[in-house]
Amino acid sequence: MIPVLAFPDIVEHYAPYFRHVFSEEAYIEFKRYVSGLIVGENKTVEGINRIMMVESRNQSSLNRLLTESPYSLKALNEARLEMLASQKGTQMKRKGVLSIDDTLLKHYGQKFEHIAKLYDHVTNSYVWAHNLVTLHYSDDYTDYPLLFELWKPVDVVKLEAGMRLAGVPIRASKEPLKESDPAKWRSYLVGVWKRRRKSYPRIKELYATKLDMAQAFLQQWVDAHPGLKLPVTFDSWYTQPGFCRFVDETLGLPYVGTLETDDVLILKDGKKEVGEFAKQLKREHLKAVKEGRPPVFKPLTITYKGKQEQYYSYCQTHRLRSYGKQRLVINYRQADLSDNPTCLICNRRRWQARGITRIRRHRWPVEVYHEEGKDEGLDQYQLRSFDAIQRHIALVAVVYSMLRTAQHDSVLRKQLQRQLEIILDGHPAALRRAARAQNLWMLGLFISAGVAHGHSLSTLIGPLVKAICRA
Repeated sequence: MIPVLAFPDIVEHYAPYFRHVFSEEAYIEFKRYVSGLIVGENKTVEGINRIMMVESRNQSSLNRLLTESPYSLKALNEARLEMLASQKGTQMKRKGVLSIDDTLLKHYGQKFEHIAKLYDHVTNSYVWAHNLVTLHYSDDYTDYPLLFELWKPVDVVKLEAGMRLAGVPIRASKEPLKESDPAKWRSYLVGVWKRRRKSYPRIKELYATKLDMAQAFLQQWVDAHPGLKLPVTFDSWYTQPGFCRFVDETLGLPYVGTLETDDVLILKDGKKEVGEFAKQLKREHLKAVKEGRPPVFKPLTITYKGKQEQYYSYCQTHRLRSYGKQRLVINYRQADLSDNPTCLICNRRRWQARGITRIRRHRWPVEVYHEEGKDEGLDQYQLRSFDAIQRHIALVAVVYSMLRTAQHDSVLRKQLQRQLEIILDGHPAALRRAARAQNLWMLGLFISAGVAHGHSLSTLIGPLVKAICRA
């Protein structure tokens, strides 16, 4: 752990965008916290405070930034997006893509507010975690989160009381489940709530699913950008009929969803699962290639993040159960179709495979953000309060966005290159390493200046060591 003797240039350069969000004291704590997230290895409040020699103060000051300081998360996010809009490379573009995804922020123990036992598809097991839902932006030059929030598990007591107050019928025969099987009781109540919320509008506010959160994010974005009709892409979990209709009919946006193999096509000769249909097409394709006839899966090339990618695609309009007519794209990456296919749907039935595939490819950056964000502290909190955890996550997004903005900021990059006498490739990881290198450089200057004035190394380093090692 290298002590931080001065705020990194990247923080000093972009912090003014956030000055109006905070009080004078909280603004200093903001700079301390994001500096620690960038250069520190331990991303907890304790770990950050331990290395902060600049504006050194008690850990409780950093805690208050997350728990008590009266700044607005909405104002913080608006300032972050304003910072991103300051550089041409990070401005939203008409060829940009919106994506929706969520990720688990896993923790051991149950003492965190609103933590829940959730299924982890990576480990195929249930884990204690918070679930972060994100609306992400991506184009060929940049990507970053737009809106995000932690999902709250249903409050069963509040849900039951609210539905009874609204007059929603609840079967008396199910009430014994409260004691005998609380999980089934919760599932029953949520099921009733989902079925009845159109008929009883008052109960909508009692609970928000991840789909509700995604819809709210998209509605908020459309309201703020009425003239920018960017396509939305999402994985198979979010590809549900109601959500797709909302994006299409309510928002008027194009979408590219992802099908499961058991989704059903309605063909002229009957119904068939998408997975079986893909296998049928594969057999027809391989036979056609062998016989020298035109292939079923046509080769196509897309440009993604400046690189060329090859696909083999089937693209036709089909009717799907519960979705109606959709543009169906089935993609393979291998010429012999030996890999598993990806099956996509799009509500723009005249679009071709190339454009649909390009849009779907831009779903990947939100997953990268979630993974890189975890490396940089997204899930490294020890805070118990739900609101404090939300603030920590928002500040991690600020750091990610600072690095993204700096990637296209020639003034800041030249400044860092002159000071460190290196050439930066502009990638966020390189800029993060540059901030850490600058921190090391400042330590070297501190020691050099102290020795030049006749101080011993023990005199110079001793206080820093004690501060870092203090309990």
